[in-house]
Amino acid sequence: MDTSVEQNWFTERDGLSGSAFSLEITDRIHDEQSSLQRIEVYETRTFGRLLTLDGVIMLSDRDQFIYHEMIAQPALCMHPQPNHVAIIGGGDCGTLQQVALHDRVQHIDLVEIDERVVRVSERFFSYLCTANTDPRVHMHFSDGIAWCEQQAESSLDVILVDSTDPVGPAEGLFREPFFRSVHRSLKPQGLMVQQSESPLLHQDIILQMHQRLRSVGFSDVKTLLFPLCVYPSGWWSATIAAKDGVIPVTPLIIPDFPFHYYNNDIHQAAFALPAFLRRILEQADPEQKSG
Repeated sequence: MDTSVEQNWFTERDGLSGSAFSLEITDRIHDEQSSLQRIEVYETRTFGRLLTLDGVIMLSDRDQFIYHEMIAQPALCMHPQPNHVAIIGGGDCGTLQQVALHDRVQHIDLVEIDERVVRVSERFFSYLCTANTDPRVHMHFSDGIAWCEQQAESSLDVILVDSTDPVGPAEGLFREPFFRSVHRSLKPQGLMVQQSESPLLHQDIILQMHQRLRSVGFSDVKTLLFPLCVYPSGWWSATIAAKDGVIPVTPLIIPDFPFHYYNNDIHQAAFALPAFLRRILEQADPEQKSG
C-alpha cells in the first residue's frame, strides 16, 4: 500500500489492484510512531474520524459499525453458549464492544500486539471503547499467535481474528500453524471468525484460508460478505470455521440489540456467494458445489 496527503485529501493506493480510495480531510489530529507502527487519526469532511496504521485505513466513524457487527455477531448468535471469547487484534475495541453486548459471554480476552492502538482509540474513538472497563474483559498486549499457542486445549468457545492485512506481523495469522493452534484451543462446537479481505481483489487469500482451515481439521468453512466503503474495492469478507458440525445460515434468534447493520435477513444474505466466488471455493470443498 502507498498513501499520500495532498491538497486536503488522504489517499490510500493499492498498487496490486491499480486502485485507490480518497477522503477529504480537514485536520490531522494525531500522529505518533509506536514501537511497531505509525498511528494517525484524521478528521474528514464527510466520514467523521479516520484511523490509519502505517498509512492503511483501519476504520472511519461513518461505516465502522458494519465491519464490527459482521466480524462478531454472526458467530456469537450462532454459538449455543459462547462463555469464553478471545479477540486477536481489534485494538480499536469496536469488536470487543460487540462481544460485550452478550450477557451469555462470561470471559473476554483481547489480545492486541500494540497497546498504543488501544490507548489512541480510547482517546479519539471513545464511543467504541465502552466495554474496556467491563470486568469480564482481560487485555493482553502481546503477539496473538504466541498467545493462542499457550492456551489450554479446548478452552475457548469463539475466537475472533480482527487482524490487519496479511503482511508483516499479521501474515502468520493467515497460516496453518496459527489455524492449528486455534483448532486445538477451541472447545467442541467452537467457532473461529477471521476478516478475509476483499472477495473481488483477494480471492487467492480467501481460497487459501478455506484450504488451510480444512487441512488442520475444521469441519465446515464459510465466507460471508458485506460492504465496507473505506476498504479496497468497497466489498469485504469474513470467514467462519467450525471445529465440528456445520455452520448454520438459516434464521436465528437474534438478540434485540441496537444493531445498525446486522439482522436476520443480513445474516442469511451475507452467506449467499456470487457465482465466481462459489466456483473458486469449490476447489477447497467440492461437496459445496451447487448451481
